[in-house]
Amino acid sequence: MSHWLNVPLLLIMAASGLQILVAYPLLGPRGRPYGWYPFQGVSPPEWTRLGDWLAGARHWHFAFAWFLTLNGVAYVLYLALSGEWRRRLFLPRRDTRNALATLAFYLRVRRQAPTQGLYNGLQRLAYTGTLALGLLAVLSGLVLYKPVQLGALTALMGGYDAARAVHLIVLALLALFTVGHIVMVLLHPRSLGEMVTGGRKPDA
Repeated sequence: MSHWLNVPLLLIMAASGLQILVAYPLLGPRGRPYGWYPFQGVSPPEWTRLGDWLAGARHWHFAFAWFLTLNGVAYVLYLALSGEWRRRLFLPRRDTRNALATLAFYLRVRRQAPTQGLYNGLQRLAYTGTLALGLLAVLSGLVLYKPVQLGALTALMGGYDAARAVHLIVLALLALFTVGHIVMVLLHPRSLGEMVTGGRKPDA
């Protein structure tokens, strides 16, 4: 169930984060825009935001950040202690060829799907990538929360303004993954049960 708990938690984090962004929608230092960011000064639509104002959005964001982080920590501990990381996480020597073959199949370059077990290489790559994105979201969020107290982490992120950009990009990537994940489940509804229960046992 913790798998799907991430969906409403991420939705709340995204909506409250967009409301925080409204207070200062420019990403560049001292009000100067980033050249690569096409939405400088553009506020997200009101229906995508939660919290009504800056302080309210911050309360929502910080409160549910703990739930989302704890849920992620619980999942990582489960992977580590159960040994499930061996079959769920991406291991380059084992999964790279299968991931490329699966991608070719999805792009209609390859006619037949490559052989796979519970997960194919592309799925493992995507799931492992989301764990990395989650860690990056937490680290960049800590920089935004305590940029002076965590000065070394702030410098590692390239500064406060860079951390804001990273945090926003990570949000967009996690949102894209979540939407794609839900679409794939709707296309293959039999997989819903395994996502809730954790999937088949290794000897099944």
